[in-house]
Amino acid sequence: MRRLRRVNSNGRSPTNFVEGVVRLDRRTKDLVGRLHPGNIAVIDHDDLDLVAAESLVERGVIAVVNVGRSITGRYPNIGPLVLARAKIPLLDEVGDEIFNHLSEGSSVRVSGEDVLVNGEVIASGSLLSEDEISRRMDEARAELSSTVEAFAENTLEYVRREQHLLLDSVRLPDIKTKFTKRCALVVVRGYHYKEDLRALRGFIREMRPVIVAVDGAADACLAEGIQPDVILGDVDSVSVEALKSGAELLVHPQGDWRRRNSNGVVDGHIPEVEKLRLLGLDCSVVMASGMSEDVAMLLAHEKGAELVVAVGTHNSAMEMLDKGRQGMASTFLVRLRLGASLVDAKGVSLLYRARVKTRDLWFLIGAAITVLIVIGAVLPPMRLFWLGLWDQIKAAIPGLN
Repeated sequence: MRRLRRVNSNGRSPTNFVEGVVRLDRRTKDLVGRLHPGNIAVIDHDDLDLVAAESLVERGVIAVVNVGRSITGRYPNIGPLVLARAKIPLLDEVGDEIFNHLSEGSSVRVSGEDVLVNGEVIASGSLLSEDEISRRMDEARAELSSTVEAFAENTLEYVRREQHLLLDSVRLPDIKTKFTKRCALVVVRGYHYKEDLRALRGFIREMRPVIVAVDGAADACLAEGIQPDVILGDVDSVSVEALKSGAELLVHPQGDWRRRNSNGVVDGHIPEVEKLRLLGLDCSVVMASGMSEDVAMLLAHEKGAELVVAVGTHNSAMEMLDKGRQGMASTFLVRLRLGASLVDAKGVSLLYRARVKTRDLWFLIGAAITVLIVIGAVLPPMRLFWLGLWDQIKAAIPGLN
C-alpha cells in the first residue's frame, strides 16, 4: 500500500491519491472477510450502515469505492461519517460498470474522484468529504418523518404476510444443542456489540449460557475467547476457522428459498449448504422467514431456553431502517412472541463501566493494613513474632535498651 502525492500538470496544488490491491463484492458483509490492511474495497451499498462501515475500518482499508449511494436521503445513516472520521476516502456513485473493468487482486489507484488502472480512468464518482456527509445527513433528518411513515406502512404489509411468526408454530430442525432450562445468549453484529459482549463476561462465566452466534458474530465471539455452541445464518460472512470451531451449524438460507423449496424439502442444492459440504462440515437447515437474528432468538425460545439475552440486535429507529422493512417486521413479530423471556443487553457496556477511584483504592489499602495490625495484636503467634522482632531491633541498636 502506498499513500502518495503528486502535482497536477496544470501546476495547481498537489492532490492526494491512494494505491492498493482491490477487493470487490456486491455484498459488503461477504467482502469484509476477504479484506486485508491496505486494500481498496469496491462495494455496491446504498445507505451504508454503521456495522458495515466499522467492519471496513477494522479491516484496514485505505479507500472505499461505492457503486451505490452511500446516503440516499431516506434516513441519516452514519456509516459514511465513520469512514470520514477514520480518514478513509469514500468515492460514491461510480457506476455499475466498474465491476466489469476490475478483477479481484488487481492494483488500483483512487485519485480525487477518479479510479485508475495502469494510468487509465475506468470510473469516476463523487468524493464525499466529512462536511458533505454532514450536510446530506441534515437533509435526511429533515425528511425523516415522511420516511418513517412510508416505512411503517410497508412494514405493516410484511407483518400481515409473516404473521405466522407470531401465531403459528415454527418448523425448526432437530438439533443436538440443549436449551431446556438454560439461558441463551444470542450474539448479532449490531451497534456496539463487541463492547456489550465484553461487558457480559461475568454473566457468561457465571451462568454458562448457550451461545448462539449469528453469522459473522461467531468470529467476534472467538476473538473474545468465547466458544459459540451454535452458529446460525447464511454463513457467507463466517470465517472457515469459526465454522470449524466445533459449533453446531444451522443454515438459514437467504433469497427466494420458498421458490427453491416450495414443498419444504431440502433438495441439496442450497448454495450455503454446498459450501459447508465442500469443507467437510455437517449442518441443519432452518427454513423460516425473517432475519437470521430473529430466527436465532425464536430457535432459543422454542427449544426451551428460560431466558434469551440478545447482544447487538436491532431495536432503535435507525437500526430498523438499516435492516429494511422486512427485517423490521420479523423483529417486531418475534419480540412480541418472546415477550418477557427476551432481555436486550444493548448498551450494557455504556450503562456499567468498571472504574476504580483513587480514593477507594487508598481506602482498601488502609483497611488491609488495619486488618494486619488487629491480627498481629490478637493472635498469640503473631504477638510472639512482633515481640521477637522488637527484641532483635533493640539488640542491634544499643540506644533503644
